[in-house]
Amino acid sequence: MRSFRLRIALLSAALAGSAIAGFSLIAWRLIYAAEVNRLDAKLENLVRRSARPRPPNAWPQFADSLPRELETNSETAIALLVVDENNQILYQSNSLDLQPFLPAPPAFLPRRSFDRAALPEGYRAALPEGYRPPPDLNPQITTIATSSGSWRVSATRFPQTRVAIAVSLSVIDQDMAAIRNIFLIAIPGTLLLVVVGAWIVSGSALRPIRRLTTEIQQVTAIGLDQQVSIESTDIEFVELIQVFNQMLKRLERSFKQASRFSGDAAHELKTPLAILQGELEQALQQAEPGSALQQNLSNLLDEVRRLSGIVRKLLLLSLADAGQMNLYKVEIDLSGMLAVTIEDIELIAPDLRVETDIAAGLKVWGDRDLIAQILQNLIVNAVKYNLPNGWIKLQAERQSETVKMTIANASAEVLAIDRARIFDRFYRGDPARTRKVEGVGLGLSLAREIARAHQGNLTLDDTSAGETAFTLTLPIAHNIAQNKDF
Repeated sequence: MRSFRLRIALLSAALAGSAIAGFSLIAWRLIYAAEVNRLDAKLENLVRRSARPRPPNAWPQFADSLPRELETNSETAIALLVVDENNQILYQSNSLDLQPFLPAPPAFLPRRSFDRAALPEGYRAALPEGYRPPPDLNPQITTIATSSGSWRVSATRFPQTRVAIAVSLSVIDQDMAAIRNIFLIAIPGTLLLVVVGAWIVSGSALRPIRRLTTEIQQVTAIGLDQQVSIESTDIEFVELIQVFNQMLKRLERSFKQASRFSGDAAHELKTPLAILQGELEQALQQAEPGSALQQNLSNLLDEVRRLSGIVRKLLLLSLADAGQMNLYKVEIDLSGMLAVTIEDIELIAPDLRVETDIAAGLKVWGDRDLIAQILQNLIVNAVKYNLPNGWIKLQAERQSETVKMTIANASAEVLAIDRARIFDRFYRGDPARTRKVEGVGLGLSLAREIARAHQGNLTLDDTSAGETAFTLTLPIAHNIAQNKDF
């Protein structure tokens, strides 16, 4: 099963991670380009400044100022090459070979022409005759790769010299490495915050669903009249709650109709069946002993008694469904009742081996007749579905505030589909396995309803093949007496 809340958190993290990763990549590239452009501007400015006439012994001083101008503490990260018009090296501060990047030396650098008449009168008077503007100095900037790393080189030519200044890109790489480390720390932290935030937000958004689930879990067969309130509920969930409330109303109406029908039918059948049973008993007494008529009347009387038992069970089930099962509670010696039950097993099924482990002094508080009905149904079920020359095991003990009783018997394998529906009314499992077994499938359902009416339960245990076991739990006597009215 998948968690919707977890999927929301992971999806939010994926979307946020993609956005942050994309933003970080773009930001990193823009920062790198900005750093390179800033370095290019500094290199161009330094190259232009090198155009000032200097004696040969002044170039070392110019080279010493480059680390400060380029904002680096490493002199080895900067290279300066100055060549005169005769291609003689005037100064070289680094072993890096920059000559291939110097512009070719021209015979001369032509000065630019301009329209003197276009100048204002004051400018024309200030310029000497024959004045020509100096040539354009357009430094060429390129990136080179060497064994020591990448360098950014700016070179240009002047009338008397050619100059090349190079700076290692490791200066920028160090700054970018620091930014990268910041991103590597900030991105996972941000994603963690996004996941936590999405988890909290999704939990808050799903709170109405959890409240609706809690209220649905509280709905029982006798509580179908409950309605989930739509006050203080987000508008997105109002329609869902309204549909659920309408479904509860339909279920309540259908359940009441079915329960009323079974209760009314059982109640109406009680009197005719009682009259019919009385008439048959009287006719049976008057019939000639051993005659065919007496045999027929005896068979009819058995069927009427069977119908009376079914009607009585249906009436009890309808009362349980309506929460109106009346219990006449007294203290019951369950150990003694089980001893009598064992004697009954030995009488009705002498071929079965009976094993018991019953603790002494087990007492429960409940309706004696109904508890006896549970035991009878379980014993009859264990006998009916037993194997030839099989066995029955009966164990009973006290556990904390309850009495636990287990009845196991040898049996054919109970299929998974039968285990899921074994407590359903009128369900008798595989017809091939039960066609020779009498009954209508109400005994186990009625036994469980009686147990629940006593605040206990009846369950089918998980057992190995060739065995079936039911466990009955009932609260002990003093626990019921202290908490219930009787």
